[in-house]
Amino acid sequence: PSLLLPQPRANPSPAPAAPCPPEAAALSSPPASSTPARSSKGNMASPFGATSTVGLMAAPTGLVSDKKPFSLSSISLADRPRHVRLQRKCNFRVKAAKELYFNKDGSATKKLQVGVNKLADLVGVTLGPKGRNVVLESKYGSPKIVNDGVTVAREVELEDPVENIGAKLVRQAAAKTNDLAGDGTTTSVVLAQGLIAEGVKVIAAGANPVQITRGIEKTAKALVLELKKMSKEVEDSELADVAAVSAGNNYEIGNMIAEAMSKVGRKGVVTLEEGRSSENNLYVVEGMQFERGYISPYFVTDSEKMTTEYENCKLLLVDKKITNARDLINVLEEAIRGQYPILIIAEDIEQEALATLVVNKLRGSLKICAIKAPGFGERKTQYLDDIAILTGGTVIRDEVGLTLDKADNTVLGTAAKVVLTKESTTIVGDGSTQEEVTKRVAQIKNLIEAAEQDYEKEKLNERIAKLAGGVAVIQV
Repeated sequence: PSLLLPQPRANPSPAPAAPCPPEAAALSSPPASSTPARSSKGNMASPFGATSTVGLMAAPTGLVSDKKPFSLSSISLADRPRHVRLQRKCNFRVKAAKELYFNKDGSATKKLQVGVNKLADLVGVTLGPKGRNVVLESKYGSPKIVNDGVTVAREVELEDPVENIGAKLVRQAAAKTNDLAGDGTTTSVVLAQGLIAEGVKVIAAGANPVQITRGIEKTAKALVLELKKMSKEVEDSELADVAAVSAGNNYEIGNMIAEAMSKVGRKGVVTLEEGRSSENNLYVVEGMQFERGYISPYFVTDSEKMTTEYENCKLLLVDKKITNARDLINVLEEAIRGQYPILIIAEDIEQEALATLVVNKLRGSLKICAIKAPGFGERKTQYLDDIAILTGGTVIRDEVGLTLDKADNTVLGTAAKVVLTKESTTIVGDGSTQEEVTKRVAQIKNLIEAAEQDYEKEKLNERIAKLAGGVAVIQV
């Protein structure tokens, strides 16, 4: 079978514009009396005018005084005046004064400690396997029952401003522990309360606060080293118990988390979603999956499921918009001769090029599908590079001197299987690029260590999971 390309067609001459009704022409032109005039005080007034977008109603035309509100009238088709009153807005800056508290008599320290104790005593009741629950009031919904320390700490707001600062200091410690370890927030709050209480005592006895701070930092480093020596690796049989504690002593969720980690590995990504049924479900996405579906429903191979599935599929990766179908001739003709399916991933595909792909797919000449590249900007470039490494392909982009019209089958990647729906695409590698994938994962791990924002770290971990092991999804 041959490749069918669209025929060029002449552009039809534009139709002459319809004449403008005299009434509309009269309304759209400003009246002769709208020339700039001076106000009674000699200030120059500013003329303005516009045409209304509602029917043929003319927008008001008038003069705006520099200092005073003004009135104006607009004329409708029925010659009925409409009076509009405009008032200039005044912007006022409100400066809130800061309250200053000095610790000359120790009152500021006492208030800070009171705030610390109030938050720590509340959070501390959730500590340990026999920890109690805390009921949180919600302004926009029903009350919540939780036993997670950082969740409770986020809800605490004290009336006294100094006490509230003390509570915020301890809350900051809990939040940092949650970001670094994901657990142990209640323990960090209780430890912070104890350190502050003992520190206040020794300072009151005459100790130097700077020396105490240095001693705490030095001791903390030594304790961390000893704890690392005492720690042991969690066995697979213990994962369910550890996960259940983190899930609020829910052993069903704990077992599902342990099963998910056994499938995707301890470095894999386990995500939690809100389920649509009454039962909890676990499924693992093998390969690389991203939220981009086929551009046209004419690419589907299973009309009942509305999915597209190809095995031993070639991939064409283009880091720009495809505007001309003739740029694809070399790649598509080789796909026809080789009788292999091909998936095109590009920034976008314009209508002419897309129509060429659809027509040849419907004729049976090509086994083909096309999607838009995932992500935007720099993230899109990173995703395309990840797909290229997973499949052994080359990304066509102008920066490296590769053009689409010169491309052939040497730039194509290979996937063992591709599955596409309206919303998502899954690419399963054939395992031939394992060494390159390992190097890429090491590069991304270095980026994670250098990243400062949690969102950026999360996205980098997702890239590692998609390249290395896959993603496990738990629907609750």
